[in-house]
Amino acid sequence: MPKSKKRSDGRYQAKVYLGCFNGNKQYKYVYGKTQKEVDDKVLELKIAMKKGVDITAHRDTFEDWAELWLNFKKLEVSHNSFVSKCCRVDNLHPLYDMPIAKIKTVDIQMIINHHASVPNARTGRPYAKETLKDIRVVAAAIFKLAIENRVIDYNPASAVKIPNSATAETRNALAEEQRQWIINTPHRAQRAAMIMMLAGLRRGELIPLMWSDIDFKKKTIIVNKAVELINGKPRVKNMTKTKAGMRTVHIPKLLVDFLKTEKKTALLVCTNAKGKMMSGSSWKRMWESYLTDLNLKYGDFSNCIETNGKAPVKFAPQKAPFVIPRFTAHCLRHTFITLLYFAGIDILTAKEQAGHNDIKTTMEIYTHLDKDFKKKSMDKLDDFLNQNSTGDSALG
Repeated sequence: MPKSKKRSDGRYQAKVYLGCFNGNKQYKYVYGKTQKEVDDKVLELKIAMKKGVDITAHRDTFEDWAELWLNFKKLEVSHNSFVSKCCRVDNLHPLYDMPIAKIKTVDIQMIINHHASVPNARTGRPYAKETLKDIRVVAAAIFKLAIENRVIDYNPASAVKIPNSATAETRNALAEEQRQWIINTPHRAQRAAMIMMLAGLRRGELIPLMWSDIDFKKKTIIVNKAVELINGKPRVKNMTKTKAGMRTVHIPKLLVDFLKTEKKTALLVCTNAKGKMMSGSSWKRMWESYLTDLNLKYGDFSNCIETNGKAPVKFAPQKAPFVIPRFTAHCLRHTFITLLYFAGIDILTAKEQAGHNDIKTTMEIYTHLDKDFKKKSMDKLDDFLNQNSTGDSALG
């Protein structure tokens, strides 16, 4: 054990030899309030050195390694995915100035607990479980990079727990009535809505979809490209979100018959008002127009104070309030997977048709639906017992 000495400030100090680098001997000084504290730190240092940990990099901050990790990821993932990962790194900003070797599980856990309980500026609500998991995954990946480069020897993010109080992300499938709205209401967005609802394409897969990708005889859609919206402008890639996204979707006769009547001379299946590929803004305008039409056609305004109980006119000066539930492109994709479940499609086939990269994603949806279905089935027992609680039932 290296000799230690007591400093003028009362602390104990020991010098540990690290080795010879570029012809120069390097040492590391450790300090403690007591001789035992110094001895423990020296021992910890020597154990780390035997494991091959780069002691000279112990002062590297979390921000240093986060930036390095992002630089690698920028070359590996799509633009949108990279932006999302940058946001998750920003969520970990309390760690930025901390030496990466000094960060403990509790430091990360406090950040996760904070995001699970404090409303965020964008939505006014705490982060959902899925977002908290993403933050943990990014933290673990950054520490993994440091481990691979022998800066630390364990991953403090691996033991972080997601609080049970955190809410699950709402992923509502459309009810049967809402599905009929889509089937029965002509609109420029109807084509997109029908494909997402009955074939499960993501928005990024739908925008570059060509009529040549649809085989009416075989009743299939080939998904082999996707669009990234970078600053609102589309950029086509010859690759989907993941390798699993490159797939052949078998579509129902209902969708085949609908698309046959919709087929135009244009190359793209879904276009903007000028027949060109949709941008972020043109998609937003189309979707808002579509929801407005559905709201006016199917909304019940009889109890609406703002309209005095009258159905509003589409082009009235005053914007009509929304009385139907809004839904997004992702809701339609979730509806597709829900329909697969109720149709009895096995989970492996559902994974392939949805283009999920990990079967766990499909499993989570199927498991959630299974629980809901069983609960509704048992609710029927309550209804039966309540109807027969007068004493003149067939139970006796």
